[in-house]
Amino acid sequence: MNALLFDFINVTEKAALAAYPWIGRGEKNDADGASTQAMRDKLNLINMEGKIVIGEGELDEAPMLYIGERVGSGRGPAIDIAVDPLDGTTLISKGQGNSIAVIAGAPRGCLLHAPDIYMQKIAVGPKSAGKIDLDASLFQNLKAVAEANEKKISELNIIIQDRERHEELIREIRSLGASVTLFHDGDVIASIATAINKLEFDMFIGTGGAPEGVVSAVALACLGGDFQGRLLPANKQEYARCIKMGISNPTAKLTLNDIVKSPDCFFVATGVTDGLLLKGVSSNGGRMLTSHSFVTSGAAGGYQFVKTIHELV
Repeated sequence: MNALLFDFINVTEKAALAAYPWIGRGEKNDADGASTQAMRDKLNLINMEGKIVIGEGELDEAPMLYIGERVGSGRGPAIDIAVDPLDGTTLISKGQGNSIAVIAGAPRGCLLHAPDIYMQKIAVGPKSAGKIDLDASLFQNLKAVAEANEKKISELNIIIQDRERHEELIREIRSLGASVTLFHDGDVIASIATAINKLEFDMFIGTGGAPEGVVSAVALACLGGDFQGRLLPANKQEYARCIKMGISNPTAKLTLNDIVKSPDCFFVATGVTDGLLLKGVSSNGGRMLTSHSFVTSGAAGGYQFVKTIHELV
C-alpha cells in the first residue's frame, strides 16, 4: 500500500485545490461538493479495490462519498478508506484557518466502521502511548501523561475543542493545574498535534464526531501515538445503526488496536486554509497554486511535509 502513497497525496491535493475558490464565500455546501467530486475523480484513477468505510453520508446523500461506495479501478490491493474531503466546512466558508482535505486507509477489514455519531476521545503522542485509559479519571490520565513526559501536571498543555459540552472538563483540567489550549473546529489536526513535538501539546481530550475519531486514530497509529474512543449513541436508532455496522457492543471502550487493526496504514492531509499543522493553498498571482500536505504511514514510519506547485490549466 505504501507504493500508492503519492497517489493518495494527489487525491487530497486535488480536493484542497477544488475547495480553494470557495474560501470566505459563505457557501460551505458548495465548497464541500467541489472537494468531494475532485476527491472521487482522483480515487477512481488509482489501481486498487477501494471501499469507503468512513464517509460523508449514505447512498442516497450523493454527491457525498458515501459509506460502502466502491472506488478505484477494481485492480490492485483491497483497501478500506476513510475520507473527509473538507474537514472544516464552516471554517472555509468564513475564511478561517485549519480547514483540510483528509484521507486515511488500511487493508480491507482493518478499520472500524463507525457511524456518524458522537465519540468520547483521548489522544497522546508516542511518549505517552500505552499510558492513557478512557476508563480512568482525568487526574489519573494527566498524572500518567505527565510522568511519561517527565513533567509536572502543571507543565502539561491539553488541547480541547471550545464547546459548551466541554466547559466542566476545561474547568477540571485547570483546577488540576494543567494549561488548556482551545480550538474551534478540526479535531483531526488537534489529535495529531499531540504527536508532533514542536507543537507542544501533551494530550487531546473531548467529545466529537466518530468518523473524525477513526481518521485521527489511523494517523496516531502511523506516528506511534495512542488513541482511545467510546461511541456515544444518543438514542435507540443510533445504537441500532452501530449494531448494523458490525459493532457488537456500541458503548465499549475502543483502543487504538480496536479501531485500526493493521500497522500497514496511511494518513494524508492537505491544507486548504492556514492552520496549526499545515499551510493552506496559496496563489503566486499567476497561473500557479501551491499546496502543503502532511503524510505518514505505518510502513514507512515518521512523517513528511510535501509542498507541491500546481500549474493551472
